[in-house]
Amino acid sequence: MSASLRVGVLGLGSMGRHHVRNARNTEGFELVAVADPGGDRFGVAGSLPVLDSVSAMIEVGIDAAIVAVPTVFHEEAALALAEAGVHTLVEKPLAASVEAGQRVAEAFKSAGLIGAVGYVERCNPALLEMRKRLAEGQLGDVYQVVTRRQSPFPARISDVGVVKDLATHDVDLAAWVAGSEYKEIYAQTAHRSGREHEDMVVASGSFKNGVLVNHLVNWLTPFKDRTTIVTGEHGALVADTAMGDLTFYENGDMPLQWDQIAAFRGVSEGTVTRYALAKREPLAVEHEHFRDAILGKGNEHVSMEEGLNALKVVEGILASAASGQAVHF
Repeated sequence: MSASLRVGVLGLGSMGRHHVRNARNTEGFELVAVADPGGDRFGVAGSLPVLDSVSAMIEVGIDAAIVAVPTVFHEEAALALAEAGVHTLVEKPLAASVEAGQRVAEAFKSAGLIGAVGYVERCNPALLEMRKRLAEGQLGDVYQVVTRRQSPFPARISDVGVVKDLATHDVDLAAWVAGSEYKEIYAQTAHRSGREHEDMVVASGSFKNGVLVNHLVNWLTPFKDRTTIVTGEHGALVADTAMGDLTFYENGDMPLQWDQIAAFRGVSEGTVTRYALAKREPLAVEHEHFRDAILGKGNEHVSMEEGLNALKVVEGILASAASGQAVHF
């Protein structure tokens, strides 16, 4: 393997263009190939020829690849890259179905390759800081994880609904923050915009470690809301991942003088602290994690096994919504 990893990007759309930019700027990466059968509508290829397929990209000679094509094409592209011995980062979700995801994950495992999934929220500065503080015990016992991911409909999405496109982020980050796999999930979805796929979902459940979880996701809100709230023994940490902000709401420790409230065995409002964080672009951090995993210098990437777990929960959400019953894992 050369001093710099020779990298190719498959898919030059809304996400792929940002992968191209970051691949060019990541130390230790050399962007040598880009491919998209639909061409380069954002004009990001620069001096590189725009190839028409994953096979053409492989023929250039690459060590690593980033797959940013629509979800329905993930399996075909990833399997070709695994067969060619190319370490690969696949945009979320891992594949269009659990069965396809299993085939992809097994292919990379069998080949001894790094297979990563692009859950970029794990690289958000607010969530990185949140997870560090949770690990240090700032909240004590963690009781609940709540996520909100609401925004207008993105016209670029046509192959999946809001569950596989957006809720999959929250499924992954909540399990990562809670440090546990899902135990069960119950969900309801709605179709309010006349499209084939669902555009709203509410889901609730629990993790195997007893932490409760709730997700609110939709494409029908006229503002962008990206919030993760973790409530625990000593208060709550609130991450605004759209802005990369983290705030700590501490339980109050002042004695209550109002008898009616004092009789309630709960908590009171205490000090509120908003942390000053270094805010790097999450996608840049994700590329570095992928690079370090390939070089054997780190293990902070989202593995395909983790991506497969998220896909199982996502399909569980859809199955629960269809049946009206909770799904157990």
